[in-house]
Amino acid sequence: MILQESGEMYLETILLLSKELQNVRSLDVANKMGFSKPSVSRAVGLLKNEDYIKVDGNGYITLTKKGLATAEKIYERHIVLSDFFGKIGVSEETAAEDACRIEHLISDETFGKLKEFLSKNSL
Repeated sequence: MILQESGEMYLETILLLSKELQNVRSLDVANKMGFSKPSVSRAVGLLKNEDYIKVDGNGYITLTKKGLATAEKIYERHIVLSDFFGKIGVSEETAAEDACRIEHLISDETFGKLKEFLSKNSL
């Protein structure tokens, strides 16, 4: 199954929350994303079934190796794109919003070339 944008957003959110909190629960994800608990519960179930996350008996969510790799990939794209947009004069808020949309659509090839370009050219 190919992970959709919403699944990637959940994984990225879980990654960021895990850097802030000792334990991440569905309620934390719902609060951070502004989604209802039933919506998050459904997404958590799908991500669990696809082996992106594990949920223990206490309801604590952890990323699997597969989930962590995906979350880190999306988060790296967000950071690089936001930084690039900021360097070319886009406001911080707009840069973050645009990066959030583009990070899910940009191909591995294009993103790799963008990173290569940025490493060779200081903006």
